[in-house]
Amino acid sequence: MAKDLTARAGLETKDIEEAVIVGNTAMHHLLLRLPVAQLARAPYVAAVTTPVEIKARDLGLNFSPGAYVYLMPVIAGFVGGDHVAMILGSRLDRTDKVVLGLDIGTNTEIVLKYNGCMLSCSCASGPAFEGAHILHGMRAVQGAIQAVRLKNGGTEVELETIGGAAPLGICGSGILDAVAELYRTGVIDTRGRLDRKHPRVRVFEGRPAEFLLVPASESGTGEDIVITQKDIGEILLAKAAIATGTELLLKSAGLNVEDIQEVVVAGAFGTHLRVASAVDIGMFPRLPLEFFRQVGNAAGTGARAALVSLAERRRAEEIAEQVGYLELMVQPSFQETFISSLSLPERSSL
Repeated sequence: MAKDLTARAGLETKDIEEAVIVGNTAMHHLLLRLPVAQLARAPYVAAVTTPVEIKARDLGLNFSPGAYVYLMPVIAGFVGGDHVAMILGSRLDRTDKVVLGLDIGTNTEIVLKYNGCMLSCSCASGPAFEGAHILHGMRAVQGAIQAVRLKNGGTEVELETIGGAAPLGICGSGILDAVAELYRTGVIDTRGRLDRKHPRVRVFEGRPAEFLLVPASESGTGEDIVITQKDIGEILLAKAAIATGTELLLKSAGLNVEDIQEVVVAGAFGTHLRVASAVDIGMFPRLPLEFFRQVGNAAGTGARAALVSLAERRRAEEIAEQVGYLELMVQPSFQETFISSLSLPERSSL
């Protein structure tokens, strides 16, 4: 990456004198060759949480002989320097509002800013939003279905693909849209079960039921693109994880959904998703859409700020010290909250 960047700037890697790296706690520890076994066992304790400044050559980076690399502080075993960078980049720590910040990925970090305090948690939302564990899932590249609209009770499908190309599969924002539309049109019920009598739902012996999204004649692969009952289950698990983290953070802070004044949505997936779909399936709090602010790669923004400003590094360190950590798995109501979050909201509220 450094070689590519410097080449584009007409430079060489040996010209780099300073670098900033942010990432989750596991990646941070692996890069620094710190112990990681404890990150896989409760209570998931980080070996180091303070910021680290290290010579680039000690990391095997062929930069300037005197170059240093700065790694932002981490908060906990599952809340790393990338979350600190997200808070820094979105300036969430500077607001006086009650703000919920979500950095969505395989692990979704959530922070609640309220009454001068910040409280974070991490939830295992899984890789479904990145196209993994989905039968026809794919990354958000050309040909990926990124938006879905269903009409006439789900019998007609309108699609939007990245680059306007023939559909090859479906990426995270597309599968989220699809599940929300299947529910809105009554093709699935509150538990996510497909209506087997629907004209676009197919049932084969020995396979999960599936909804025909794109027939082979219209796909770029020459094969049907479908959404299976298992795919829907993967999305419900992911949305339940995020909804549970949100609910338990609010409960710990003594707040209700109605107290939230803004929701900051970060991360690559968070950039492209349709907020209304996430609200409709219960992944995001039921709040007016104007309350939501999609900020893209805020962790990258925070890393850039720390690269050019010592003051921003100090801010990052202050953020890490101020943020409390809530371990969801030890909360008495975790299991009950998660199970209840697996269901879709009643349609009357949509």
